[in-house]
Amino acid sequence: MTSPVALVTGGSSGIGESTARALLAKGFVVYAVARRVDRMASLSDLGVHTFAMDVTDDASMVAGIDRIIDEQGRIDLLVNNAGYGSYGAVEDVPIDEARRQFEVNVFGLARLVQLVTPHMRVQESGRIINISSIGGKFYEPFGAWYHATKFAVEGFSDSLRMELRPFGIQVVLIEPGPIRTEWNEIARDSLLERSGDGPYASYARHAHGVMERFDEPSRASTPEEVADKIVKAALAKRPAARYPVGRGARTITTSRDLLPDRVFDEVVSRTYGTR
Repeated sequence: MTSPVALVTGGSSGIGESTARALLAKGFVVYAVARRVDRMASLSDLGVHTFAMDVTDDASMVAGIDRIIDEQGRIDLLVNNAGYGSYGAVEDVPIDEARRQFEVNVFGLARLVQLVTPHMRVQESGRIINISSIGGKFYEPFGAWYHATKFAVEGFSDSLRMELRPFGIQVVLIEPGPIRTEWNEIARDSLLERSGDGPYASYARHAHGVMERFDEPSRASTPEEVADKIVKAALAKRPAARYPVGRGARTITTSRDLLPDRVFDEVVSRTYGTR
């Protein structure tokens, strides 16, 4: 039997790196891509195919998919993991930075879907796993642009699941809660860079402290836990539409579903000090 072929974006660290390792261990032929190939040397040593891909560069994405098809003749699994969070008050975040978050978190993801879908459609099989976040289900101050991208990924994926079902292609959402990766540090540092001075300063510094605490082992899960859930979604005969994963993920998403907006606003405001 031919080994299934997987592409994992954002493979240079965190969830992407752990997912590439986990899929390889399950017998997949794995391609891991990121902008910095040097950071994927340990994956390459294991037998993962690594090369550079920038999900904001169309030519880079087209060339990457063409390479996989040329070398393997098929692609069975796309794990759209590349993404980042840039925080700050809406008033303070330059609109170009907001656009870049959408380019990376939404449009890069969507373009790769466009590129792999014709091959999966011909195969009459395939699976697309989009890494969303519990941030696509709830909200917090200073994360408006990031949350907007993840809300978009949720809606995009739900619609896509309906479109591709007749062709044997399954679409799954993974919704991590707090995870111990460099994501949190990048997000909270950008918050202070954008809003650490000026009218939002005291609130931003309080929120920075809250985000720091979410890196504590008692509050955050590991990238390996997310990777295990991704593998489960990749191998399930009938995968669920979405998989919350990590400490507090299901509690937060359930709370958002059950609590009225005013009550949920109060909970978030108390947490982040914006009452």
